[in-house]
Amino acid sequence: MTDAVQERYARFARDEAPGRSDLYAEWAAGVADDEDLRRILLRIPETRRQPPLVFAVTRMLGAALTGYPHWRDFVLRNADEVVAECASRRLQTNEPLRLAALLPVLSEIEGPLALLEVGASAGLCLYPDRYSYRFTGEDGTLRVALDPADGPSTVVLKSRVSGPLPPLRMPEIVWRAGIDLEPLDAADERDRRWLRGLVWPGEAGREARIDAALDIAASDPPLLVAGDALVHLDALAAEAPADATLVITTPGVLVHLPRADRNALVAGISRLDARWVTIDPPGALDVWEPALDADGWSGFAVAIDGRVRAAADPLGRWWEWRAALAPDAS
Repeated sequence: MTDAVQERYARFARDEAPGRSDLYAEWAAGVADDEDLRRILLRIPETRRQPPLVFAVTRMLGAALTGYPHWRDFVLRNADEVVAECASRRLQTNEPLRLAALLPVLSEIEGPLALLEVGASAGLCLYPDRYSYRFTGEDGTLRVALDPADGPSTVVLKSRVSGPLPPLRMPEIVWRAGIDLEPLDAADERDRRWLRGLVWPGEAGREARIDAALDIAASDPPLLVAGDALVHLDALAAEAPADATLVITTPGVLVHLPRADRNALVAGISRLDARWVTIDPPGALDVWEPALDADGWSGFAVAIDGRVRAAADPLGRWWEWRAALAPDAS
């Protein structure tokens, strides 16, 4: 008989890890077939036993990046500590590359912008104006290069684009803020180690990109508020400069909320005088315009105020402009 852990880890090994991390695919497939390991992971609260979280915790505790048999032995020897650490942590993957997919919709909004991110982690997605962008075609040919006003950034976001290109420009950000249940400090070495541990093995260049983005955030820290966005969003939004357009982003965070909470959060955003920019699985919400067929949509949906603009890789490695699908697209 299958259990929730077996189903989740089998799906991760089959659908999520391939192409990103062969090692994580091996570990997840091993868990799916291993009753002893599943029994340990079933002790972890359901919202804290996602494969990337469990794998990152074991690495933080000292598990080597080796094959499944050695990793399995480590978990068996340290089962109580693994369970305790997983229960006290949450996924806080902070991937600035997502901004490569969000830049086209940010380009639609007249600045200056006050940027507020829900689920901000260390705030690395609050600096779209401080990173460089390199958009290439399917054949690898450079199509667009954008740099900050003061020159090329130490963080270069490279993304593959198919189809037509919408107008792109560097946004003018005059205020940066975020909400997270447990915000991370880009200047704190322990928090930096945790974020690096959330990088999947095999993802070339990602750890170096996050390190460089952490340096940028540490040099000019955003305003980060600890707490539930359902409680604190209105108060934080009220602190945004009145002469800037408030843009609330939810990149990759909504899927981690219970559906009732994510619907309540989107409804709360819609009541504010703000624009809403997001990248989410098509089945995560029912507000898309036009409505999306989750089974027939490739990648995640990139949208502004619920209006779908593009399909994209969840981490921004590629995107395809599809504004023709949107009723108000020009």
